[in-house]
Amino acid sequence: MSAATAVRTGRFYTAARRHPWVLGKVADWRIPLGPYTPAQIAVAVGGGFLLVKTISWWSWMGPVPIVAWVLTVWAVRRPKVGGRAPLPAALGWILLCWQPRGGRIGGRAARDHAARPLVGGFVIEGLTPAAPAAAAARAKVSSAYPPHRQPARSQPGPRPAAAGPELARPVSGVQQLLALAGQGGAR
Repeated sequence: MSAATAVRTGRFYTAARRHPWVLGKVADWRIPLGPYTPAQIAVAVGGGFLLVKTISWWSWMGPVPIVAWVLTVWAVRRPKVGGRAPLPAALGWILLCWQPRGGRIGGRAARDHAARPLVGGFVIEGLTPAAPAAAAARAKVSSAYPPHRQPARSQPGPRPAAAGPELARPVSGVQQLLALAGQGGAR
């Protein structure tokens, strides 16, 4: 294998991996049957409280509930829930239930906008009476000039005024096409 194709591997040995969080271990001294994980301490405290409060219910069973409690404390010494310790996993579930349904955007709850109807309309315009009159006015204006003196459309400058009142021109592109078709074709 050449140096160019060699795979480089990096490893990080953090203190958390070398020394997991446990309670009851100081140097070489250990609590009897310890050290205890936070999950074991939570089960021991919660279970002990429950056993003390419900002693009238289970006292007829003898030591069976106490043995079950001790075995439960022992069983949770290294549990994993989806590869995680139980307290962070429980915290993750609580936070998941606490999240808004749509999630968060920028730290705020993401909400959908309220539904509103989408309405629209359209207008179908027919050939207006102004279109034939405009075509007749254009023919009148173009006949007012001799053929050799008609102003070019691309030349800037003042245009001669029409002899009559200002006529309405077609407004939309479709109306202009219809007016051209009414005149007999293109320019």
